[in-house]
Formats: sequence, structure tokens, C-alpha cells
Amino acid sequence: MINKEKLEETKNKLEEKKESIIGELKNFAWENKSIKDNFETKFPQLGSHQDENAIEVSDYENQLSVEHSLEDDLKKINKALEKIKDGTYGVCEKCGGEINPERLEAFPEAVECMKCNK
Repeated sequence: MINKEKLEETKNKLEEKKESIIGELKNFAWENKSIKDNFETKFPQLGSHQDENAIEVSDYENQLSVEHSLEDDLKKINKALEKIKDGTYGVCEKCGGEINPERLEAFPEAVECMKCNK
């Protein structure tokens, strides 16, 4: 089981990662307050030049994919923080066994042990 000091360290690491992701998302998206951890990529202002518009739309499509990936990471982080709060952090969601501390060190958002993650 994870000791209190390590748990606090993990919580801080997750909080920092969460703030970093939110900061990154805010660079190109606005936060949708009606849905938790949901951002909307800002659609570009289109001009009169089709070439420039094509580039802006392409950039927008790329940002959408980044947005979805970062939102997914944010949800995993929030889930891990919730598990820390309710005392279930480090417990495999499938088998109920302990998740290896080395796995949690490498991937603090892990919700399954290596055996169940196959």
C-alpha cells in the first residue's frame, strides 16, 4: 500500500499536471462551464483569402484532436485525484488488487494493475 507521504507527493504531481493541461487548453480553447473538464476549440475568424482560410481550418482540426486528447488526460487525472480523496487510489478497478507502486510512479492515473491491463 502507498504511504501517506508518497500519496501526498502523487497528489501534488497530479495537481501540477492538471494545471498544466488546463493552461495548455486555454491557449486555444475556451472552457465550457456547463460540462466538467470540457473545452471548446476556438473556431478561427475566416477572411477573404481561401488559402489562408484553408490553413486556419486545418489548424483548427489539429487543435480539436489535441483538445480531445488533453481532455481525456484531464479526466484521468481528476479520477485519480478523486480516488486519492476517497481512499481507493492504487486499487485495481477490475480485480480489486493493489496496483504496483512502480506502475503508479510511472503512470499516476493508472486504474488497473498490469495483469488486468492486458
